[in-house]
Amino acid sequence: MIEIRYGSQVCGELTSAVSREWLVPDGLGGYAMGTVGGLRTRRYHGLLVVPGETPASRNVGLVSLDPAVLLPAGTRVRLGAHEWASGDVDPRGFELLERFDLADGLPRWRWRVGDTVIERELAMLPGRSCVAVVHRLVNGGPVELELAAACTWRDAHGERRGDGPPLRMDPVDGGAVVEGAYRLSGPGWSPQGHWWRGVYHREEAARGLHPQEDLWYAGQFRDTLHRPGDTLSVLAWATDLEQEPPPGPQVVAAARQRNRQVVAAARPADAVGATLALAADAFVVRTTTGPDVVAGYPWFGAWSRDTMISYEGLFLRTGRAGTGRELLRSYAATLSEGMLANTADTGRVEYNTVDGTLWFLHAVSRHVTVTGDTDLGDELLPALRAVIDAHVAGTRYGIAVDPADGLLTQGVPGAGLTWMDARVYGVPVTPRHGKPVEVNALWVNGVAGVAELTELAGQDADGLHRLHDRAAKTFRDRFPSPAGWLHDVVDAPAPAYPLGGAAVHDDDLLRPNQLLAWSLPFAPMEPDVRALRHLGAGLLTPLGPRSLSTDCPDFLGRHRGGPAERDTAYHQGTVWPWLIGPYTDTVRRAGLPVDDLFTGLEAHLGEYGLGSVSETADGVAPHTATGCPFQAWSVAELLRVRR
Repeated sequence: MIEIRYGSQVCGELTSAVSREWLVPDGLGGYAMGTVGGLRTRRYHGLLVVPGETPASRNVGLVSLDPAVLLPAGTRVRLGAHEWASGDVDPRGFELLERFDLADGLPRWRWRVGDTVIERELAMLPGRSCVAVVHRLVNGGPVELELAAACTWRDAHGERRGDGPPLRMDPVDGGAVVEGAYRLSGPGWSPQGHWWRGVYHREEAARGLHPQEDLWYAGQFRDTLHRPGDTLSVLAWATDLEQEPPPGPQVVAAARQRNRQVVAAARPADAVGATLALAADAFVVRTTTGPDVVAGYPWFGAWSRDTMISYEGLFLRTGRAGTGRELLRSYAATLSEGMLANTADTGRVEYNTVDGTLWFLHAVSRHVTVTGDTDLGDELLPALRAVIDAHVAGTRYGIAVDPADGLLTQGVPGAGLTWMDARVYGVPVTPRHGKPVEVNALWVNGVAGVAELTELAGQDADGLHRLHDRAAKTFRDRFPSPAGWLHDVVDAPAPAYPLGGAAVHDDDLLRPNQLLAWSLPFAPMEPDVRALRHLGAGLLTPLGPRSLSTDCPDFLGRHRGGPAERDTAYHQGTVWPWLIGPYTDTVRRAGLPVDDLFTGLEAHLGEYGLGSVSETADGVAPHTATGCPFQAWSVAELLRVRR
């Protein structure tokens, strides 16, 4: 894997240290997460974040273990870091960091206090909500080490305040059970019990959200480290509270070995491929209902569109075809009226995308093509053909094949059904009603894919071929724009028109959605080099294509501010790294070189979410990353097209 290592120049400078985040997942949807400098900048940061019934319903438990070294001369040196509502940052342990490494996907810190060196490693027990934090004396000694346990128990999207009841602490051997939800265990436990008030989260403030919470100082662990190699380990775990996990060093060693096996199974061609293979592992989780995909950390759960766009990269490029097979069967069971359920973070099962189902058709087709698993194709074929029939007949939200031209139309007032689905005060920013270009490219691709599966099953596919041929021909006739690229939407409702004017228009804003018209396996068109040059000039950045060209009047270059400001900019110029997938496919099909397309994203692996790829970035230089630091489809598409 690529080397991710920082010295004191990054670790000791606050802005640099906290702008880089690490993630250690538990394989269930929970995680440990924080910054290189140890300062928590988000409400979502913590050492034990526990998944609920779904990956999105997480609770924050153990927030931090703040180290303090007691030197033989009696000096007490604090190595933790907190920011407070007063504006103070205290303590400032990051100033004593001499190195941070991300080794085999696991974070490791090294503090130097004169000739005393303390190292911390952290890992989670795969498949269990359990974190091990191991401290090792590297040089010096003897020293006493204290670890102050700051705790909470709350929804990951909220905060807990000290004006409520204190956390319930039930004493157990070697530690305590907090709120009946998770257990702390380690040497020299001494219970405390009071609030740390006014902890400040600078990233939440920047996102226009409430930035403060209060933490419960539950107690401290303490032990003497006599000589180099001595360790002090703390375990924290949820569920099966009576079943103590293995010792901390064993948890770290097992996690390291597993991560190496994950990388080996993906058979990467180089260090970047190895890093992306391990990054992909974070998103594939096991829930009570089977395998699923976390769309992004730290705040997303599972979303069907994201899952299906990510499918080939996360499953077929990493040696997980068997797990992917199980996932596709599980998702097929959610089909209703020809639509795939969108397993929303709200906890409700909703059917509110026009493209998620079409991406599902694509994922199944790619699974069979790449693996040769025709048994799965045969099993799911009746459901896939029912999807086609439902779209021809018409289904929810006005989604239907227009009998006049064979293209797929969609949209009702107030709905945003494409991937550009941001809302501000309940109103879609880019409703894109009518016949969006990527939706119809996916429709043409999906019908062709189902026709191929039908023929592989030995059945008659003539009707599907006729449906495909008509839609593909109309696509080629309707979508080219006089501007030199493809329309983003045809037959879109005109926002306002004079008496006697047209009620619909063709939208030719330069957006990246048209890439799917050239990039999909059964794309309706061959790449147009002239159009591709327009897209490259107007959309391409080091981190992938923008969602809108810079010369469009509504272009917004900064994805910043409160929820309304961010959502307004979300698809109006913000960069989306996942689009590097269809962009690269299109460039390849045009016979042009692609290697230099990945340089910026490869460098990005050490800039924001360490070893991973962010959800979004600003549309203008320096293209600062935004959104989730760890995003499934961003990783999956880069992993897929680099191969």
